[in-house]
Amino acid sequence: MKKQIIIAACSLIVVSLLFIFGRTVENKPPKTPVASAVETYNIQFYIDSAKSKLTSTQALYISKLENGISRGDVPSQQLSAYNSLATFWKDSVQAFEPYAFYTIEAAKLDNSEKNLTFAARLMLDNLRHEQNEAALSWKTTQAIELFERALKLNPENEDLKIGIGSAYVYGKGRAGNAEATMKGVQQLLSVVRKDSNNMKAHLVLGVGGLISGQYDKAIERFIRIVKYDPTNIEAIAYLADTYAAKGDKAEAIKWYNVSKQLVNDPAYSKEVDLRIKQLR
Repeated sequence: MKKQIIIAACSLIVVSLLFIFGRTVENKPPKTPVASAVETYNIQFYIDSAKSKLTSTQALYISKLENGISRGDVPSQQLSAYNSLATFWKDSVQAFEPYAFYTIEAAKLDNSEKNLTFAARLMLDNLRHEQNEAALSWKTTQAIELFERALKLNPENEDLKIGIGSAYVYGKGRAGNAEATMKGVQQLLSVVRKDSNNMKAHLVLGVGGLISGQYDKAIERFIRIVKYDPTNIEAIAYLADTYAAKGDKAEAIKWYNVSKQLVNDPAYSKEVDLRIKQLR
C-alpha cells in the first residue's frame, strides 16, 4: 500500500510539472502575467449540465434533495440535504465538481474545523492537476476560503497556514499569477520563521520558486528537504525538474535517476526516461 501511494504521488508530480514547463528543457524566464480576462467558472451551470444527463429516477431524487435545501427551515435539514447531494454526485455519478460543491456548502454550514479542513484539502488536491484556468481560479478561491475559515477556529494550526499558501502557489500561482504566488510564499514564510524544520512549508516554497523562475532558491529548498529526508520522492522529483528548467542537464539527469531508483516502478521510469531523453 505504501509503495502504491508513493507511485501515485510521483505520477501526479510528473503531470503537474509537465503542465508548468511543457515538453521543453531550456532555461526559461519567469512567467509574466498577461492582462486578460479569465472566463468566470459557473459551477451552477456545470451542475445543471450534469443534471441534464441523469436518468428520470436520478433527476427526481436530486430534485427532492434540492427542495430540502430551499425549504429546510432548520440548518440540520439543509446540512443533511447537502451531504446527501454530495454523496450522490460522488458515488452514483462520479462527478467531482458537483460533489465538491455540495461538500463545500455542507462544510460552510457546519462550520467545524474538521469539515472545513476536509473540504479545503479536497479542493487543494484536485486543483493541483486542474488545467482549465477558469476552473482553477474557482477551485483556488474555494480552497483558500475554506482554509481561512478553519484557521479562524484554530489560529495556531500551522498546517492550515501551509494549506492557504499551497492553494495560492499550486492554484493561481501555477497559472502565472505572480501576485498569488507571492501571497502564498508570505503565508509559508510565516510558518518556517517559527519552525525552520517544517519541510512541508519548505516544499511548497520550493515550488513557488520553481513557478516564478527563481530556480536557485527553489533548488536550495529542495536540497534542504532531501538532506533532511533522502527518501522524499516529491522533493527529489521537483529538484530534478528545477535543474532541467535552469538548464543544468547533468544535475537534472542525476536526480531523475535517483527518483527512478527510489520509486522502482516501470510506468514512472518510462515517463522519467522520456524527460531525460529530452534533456540529451
